[in-house]
Amino acid sequence: MAKPGETTVLVTGGSGYLGGWCLVELLRRGYRVRATVRSLAKESELRAALAGEVEAEDRLSVFRADLTADSGWDEAAMGCDYVLHVASPNPKGPPKRPDDLIVPAREGTLRVLRAGLRAGVSRVVVTSSSTAIRHPREKPMRPYDESDWTDAARAVPYARAKTIAERAAWDLVSGQGASDRLATVLPGAVIGPVLNGNLSNSMQIITRPLQRKPPALPRLGFALVDVRDIADLHIKAMTTPEAAGRRFIGVAEFRWLSDIARVLREGLRDAGARVPTRPMPDIAFRAFATFVPQLREVVRELNQRYDYSTQQARTLLGWSPRPVEDTILDSAHSLIRHGVVKAPPSARDQVES
Repeated sequence: MAKPGETTVLVTGGSGYLGGWCLVELLRRGYRVRATVRSLAKESELRAALAGEVEAEDRLSVFRADLTADSGWDEAAMGCDYVLHVASPNPKGPPKRPDDLIVPAREGTLRVLRAGLRAGVSRVVVTSSSTAIRHPREKPMRPYDESDWTDAARAVPYARAKTIAERAAWDLVSGQGASDRLATVLPGAVIGPVLNGNLSNSMQIITRPLQRKPPALPRLGFALVDVRDIADLHIKAMTTPEAAGRRFIGVAEFRWLSDIARVLREGLRDAGARVPTRPMPDIAFRAFATFVPQLREVVRELNQRYDYSTQQARTLLGWSPRPVEDTILDSAHSLIRHGVVKAPPSARDQVES
């Protein structure tokens, strides 16, 4: 196996939340990296975000490529040893039509995968989602594992897009006899430190309680995982021979929103003093969600708990996520430092000390 310094990895969606952390972890381990962005105007912003964590120097190259177009992908992939396909259409609210999300997710994944295969990369790791393996009406009498698949026809658009895109990737490599050149990672709700103000939708799990939006806590729960641990899981799936042709669930632990709020209040002291603790009745949350487009698809998740088995990632890859309480507090501290969430001056002093 080639040494990291002799290995080039392409990360799609490098300016995104998870993509940025994949770049950080790869650079820390000595790899040469390429990042795709939709506009080269984002290159300076990307380099500035990475500079707070790692020195990129000349080991980072940036390419323009878009999931909705063929141009740029062959150029970005040529000469690479691996591809981490992290980019995904992820609008701030529900799409007007499901296909607005599904088509770019599926076709973009296939574009990247075909470019990687043409370039002769050893492996492409595709970021899927834990929503691609479960459905609230079809819970097994055990934790979900990699053998499970969501019924895309009955899923919300985001879960449908992730499921269809991942299945399309497996169908493509199977048809070409190249299943050993693909692995997929299925994260839960990804939270953790931010590199800049560019957040994933999952970070609302932390930002909303800190902003007291809403002022009470609905009965919602999340299978949480640290963004740094998911970046590590991608790299392990990329380099471990036994990962060939496999799916890997990336989840740390499930927590109810009330559990998260308690960690924030106790861990942040003054900065967490306004985090709500009062429960919100289901009927009130449903009414509230009608006025917040981002929450309309979450209503069906009320009172739902999802448990996942990560035995495959732990056993085959040696993956071990950090305690979720640490991740919750690291997320909040980072949001305050970057000014995404406002805190009283005394609380900022506590966070920065």
